[in-house]
Amino acid sequence: MGAGHAHVLYRESGSPVHRLPPEVKIAAMVLFTVAVVATPREAYWAFGGYALLVAVVAALARVGPRWLLSRALIELPFVLFAFALPFLGAGERVEVAGLALSVDGLHGAFNILAKGTLGVLASLLLAATTTTRDLLLGLDRLRCPQILTQIATFMLRYLEVLVGEARRMRVARVSRGDDPRFLWQLRGFAAGVGALFLRAFERGERVYLAMLSRGYTGRMPAVWQGAGAATAGQWAVAATVPAIAATIAAVALVLQ
Repeated sequence: MGAGHAHVLYRESGSPVHRLPPEVKIAAMVLFTVAVVATPREAYWAFGGYALLVAVVAALARVGPRWLLSRALIELPFVLFAFALPFLGAGERVEVAGLALSVDGLHGAFNILAKGTLGVLASLLLAATTTTRDLLLGLDRLRCPQILTQIATFMLRYLEVLVGEARRMRVARVSRGDDPRFLWQLRGFAAGVGALFLRAFERGERVYLAMLSRGYTGRMPAVWQGAGAATAGQWAVAATVPAIAATIAAVALVLQ
C-alpha cells in the first residue's frame, strides 16, 4: 500500500490527535474499551465520565458530534435488542408508563447501550484520526502477528480491485438482458459470485508467485517500521485517557 491511502471514515486534519503515532492511539483505544467493559453496569455516573472523555478527545480531534452519531448507527441492531430486554427479562418487575418491565432487563439494556455506544465511538475516533496505512503500521509496531497485518494489507489493497471487477461483471450481465432484481435470476447472480471468487483466487496466486520471485520469505520488508515511532512523551500523552478511564473503573468497582 502506498502512502496516502485512506478510508471512508478518515477525516483529514492537523489536530493533536491526528499527529499522534498510530500505535499509541490503538493502545489507548483498546485500554479505554477494557476499562469501560470492566465497569459495573449499576455505576451510571462512571459512564457519564467516559462519555465526557470521548467528547474531549473528539473536540481535540476536531470531529463533530453529528459525524460521530451518524456513523454510530452501525450499532442499531444491538440497540433494538437492548430495547427488547426489559420486556423479555425475568425476575423482579417495575411499572414504567403503565408497562411492567424487568429490573434485570433494564440493567442489561443500559449495559449494552452504554458500553456498546462508548466502544463504537472510541473506534470511530480512532478511524477518523488514523489512515488505513497507519493503522496497519501501528499494529505492526505493537507486535501484532505479521500474518494478520499482511492479510489485512492485501485485503485493503485489492478490495477496490475486486469491487471494480464485480461492477464490470454486473454491467456485462445487465447489457445481456439480465436483471438481478428478480428472484428467479438468483442462479445467474450465484454464478457471478463464483466467477468472481475464481478470478480473485487466480489473481492472488499470481501475486504470490510474483512475490516469491522477488525474494518473499513470509515476512514483508520492514522499510518504515523505525521511522516516526512513538516517543515516551507521546506514550504519556496518549495514556492520559485510559489512565483516567481505569481510575473511574477502579472507583466504580470499589463502590460496588
